[in-house]
Amino acid sequence: MVVHYLLGNEAIAHGCLEAAVDVACGYPGTPSSEVIDTLRMDPDRACKVEWSVNEKVAFEEALAVSWCGLRAICTMKHVGLNVAADPLMTSAYTGTKGGFVIMSADDPFAHSSQNEQDSRCYAGFARIPCLDPSTLQEAHDMVRDAFALSEEFSLPVLFRPTTRICHSKSDVKLGKVMISERTASFEKDTRQYVVIPAHTRVLHRELNQKQPALKKRLVELGYNRYEIRGKTAVICGGVGASYVREVAGHDVSIAVIGAYPIDEEWLREFIGRHEKVMVIEELSPVIEEAARQVSGFVPVYGKITGHVPYEGELAPDRVCEYLHAAGFETQITYQPVKAPAALPVRPPILCAGCMHRTAMYAMKKVFRDGIFPSDIGCYTLGIQLGTVDTTICMGASITVAAGMSLAGETRDIVCTIGDSTFLHTGIQGLINAVYNGANITVVILDNRITAMTGHQPNPTTGLTACGVATPAVSIEAVCRASGATFVETVSPNDLVTFIDVLKSARPLKGVKVIIARQPCVISEKRAKVVRGHYTVHQDLCIGCKACIKFGCPAIELRGGLASITDLCSGCGVCVQICPVGAIGREVKE
Repeated sequence: MVVHYLLGNEAIAHGCLEAAVDVACGYPGTPSSEVIDTLRMDPDRACKVEWSVNEKVAFEEALAVSWCGLRAICTMKHVGLNVAADPLMTSAYTGTKGGFVIMSADDPFAHSSQNEQDSRCYAGFARIPCLDPSTLQEAHDMVRDAFALSEEFSLPVLFRPTTRICHSKSDVKLGKVMISERTASFEKDTRQYVVIPAHTRVLHRELNQKQPALKKRLVELGYNRYEIRGKTAVICGGVGASYVREVAGHDVSIAVIGAYPIDEEWLREFIGRHEKVMVIEELSPVIEEAARQVSGFVPVYGKITGHVPYEGELAPDRVCEYLHAAGFETQITYQPVKAPAALPVRPPILCAGCMHRTAMYAMKKVFRDGIFPSDIGCYTLGIQLGTVDTTICMGASITVAAGMSLAGETRDIVCTIGDSTFLHTGIQGLINAVYNGANITVVILDNRITAMTGHQPNPTTGLTACGVATPAVSIEAVCRASGATFVETVSPNDLVTFIDVLKSARPLKGVKVIIARQPCVISEKRAKVVRGHYTVHQDLCIGCKACIKFGCPAIELRGGLASITDLCSGCGVCVQICPVGAIGREVKE
């Protein structure tokens, strides 16, 4: 046993290796991405690792690996589980053979997500076990042991770390990496794997029959545990359990729920030994509802009583506040923290030289009164440029645009979607839009990488997750095969040409596709691509602020005149924007 200081996702990846995982599939999504990234970058890994085109694909591949008797994990963030929900529900019926773990990383407070949904609800809906770690060590240990639990009950296991688990760092005790000696072999059994109605009815009954033994086993494994210390008690789960252990009074009993489904008899016995109970958990009242069902006359406080909020994430000071409000003893009190006055607002911003900014600048010039549905990616920051009017989920930009066209909206409708997002769930929307005669312009922002989640490769990149060369998917060919007749590819950095292409597309009827292709500036910096540096000739600058309004963080105003800082990536777009020719390439003597 060795101890390493690790990121939570690194500890989770190591837990998979200790379980001798055979295959890991996933789609990048913060806060889950580093698990696959850690596995794919491990030079000594024995498992197969891939980035899949979306979460449903990753899930189904991993499930098939399990059916062949091997151990598999698929990784995603919570909203990705929505994409994989269809096979998730049925996989509980078919069951598993080799250990199958689904990592769905939740994001309380929506640090980098469009909602705060709770994956525990999916586990309850599907009737599969869910493991909910409260520390990084637990996250490592739980995912390592989840494969054996899956094999014991022939069920998928949902593993649900949250952002504070995935992206915190801590000392973690690690075990030995194990090498799989399993051989893949699929045993045909149509009654198990072909879910026609006659088979489904039997499989559903068998799934329900597994529940009592599963509940008791989770207690036996120590995932659900308690300590009696007084007449009042707190029941907690997830990272909230760590905060409760830190702040709860010495005479307050603590029950930690680390796994679901919860054994009702065990929970009833614990609650019955106390005069009142408080439930501390993030997001949905999953534990609280279970506690209320078995509490009898013991009062239960929590979200339903208004003592704990439904939204946001927990923190030690908040937990202390919630306990005090319900009359529970704490061993710590926190003084209110006052934010320093006059702190400047620093919203997230597109990188200097990012082609998304240029593309959206051009869109706004050509389609001044247009409607701009957008998608999930770095380019969502185009909201600051006035070219993001809607964002729902992966791939929705094209379908929302088509829906507006179907509704009869007469203004120009111009949607934006990234290359990885287009391959994720955008293609079907494009086919539907063409098939049903939508009048929209689709701008595919192709920066040759999955940038927002950490620069993972995708099928347009020409490299697999592990760096193996592979045929690159042609977005142009996909669009033409989908029925689009206007398909043009141009770099936004050639601003004049890009604007001309937008203008030529505008009056045409039907679905027009413009592929804005320019490598991500961060990828170019890592590849040591040198594009030079630009400077403002102060004697020519008239202070019109045209370049400032463009929004590039490398350009600032000094003494009423523009100036270019060392952030400049050399894209040269500002040269094309300046009305008086005051910007030029810097010449070093």
